[in-house]
Amino acid sequence: MNRVVRPNRRALLSGALVGTVATLAGCSSTEAQPATTSAPTQAPPTTPTTPTAALKRLMEGNQRWVKGEPQAPNRDPDRRQAVAEEQKPFAAVLSCIDSRVPPELIFDVGLGDLFATRTGAEVVSPVVTGSVEYGPVANGTPLIVVLGHQRCGAVKAAHASLSDGETLPGHLAEIVTALQPAYEKVAETGGDDPIDAMVRAQIELVANELRSNPGLAPLVTKQELAIVGAYYSLDTGAVEVLSGAPS
Repeated sequence: MNRVVRPNRRALLSGALVGTVATLAGCSSTEAQPATTSAPTQAPPTTPTTPTAALKRLMEGNQRWVKGEPQAPNRDPDRRQAVAEEQKPFAAVLSCIDSRVPPELIFDVGLGDLFATRTGAEVVSPVVTGSVEYGPVANGTPLIVVLGHQRCGAVKAAHASLSDGETLPGHLAEIVTALQPAYEKVAETGGDDPIDAMVRAQIELVANELRSNPGLAPLVTKQELAIVGAYYSLDTGAVEVLSGAPS
């Protein structure tokens, strides 16, 4: 009698399991997969080389800031590496030290875009003036913005000191002295809000001083440089150009 060899039940189960796994593996490798396409990298905008283009770039960024739609450009590791060896800022901003007025944020720009100089109420001194001169004279920067702002604490303190005849402590008195021309200009014209008027007067006085600077004036005459006076609203986030906008 021939012996019938029956397959081992454990072997059958093992074989079936192996076959199932192989089938599933084959399906997973052959079934249509979602297309993986890398998002196109957006080339960084070209650096403005004229006063008009530079001011346009800043004001477009400010509009995004006002709307709450900042793009926060040039703030990633790639940009950090790109400007590590060399910088070419397209604007210089002289603004107040006030923590609510960071130039890179309110103009929605990033690393390597601005030469930023900040002093109380945009007060200038030889060192500050030299710092502002550096961009246009040594680097070809086509725009300087003198940026004052609403409710400036330095202006308010200086106004109170000059009105009351009280001397502020330490080197704060130097800021008061520097702001005295703006105070006197407002005292002559009057107005309902002397603090805000003094802020605006200080912007114009500093901008005019820079426009007559021996190193900067020739660049302004040749229209290679614009020196703009501007006012920042803490309430709205908007920058208002007061004077010096390039034609």
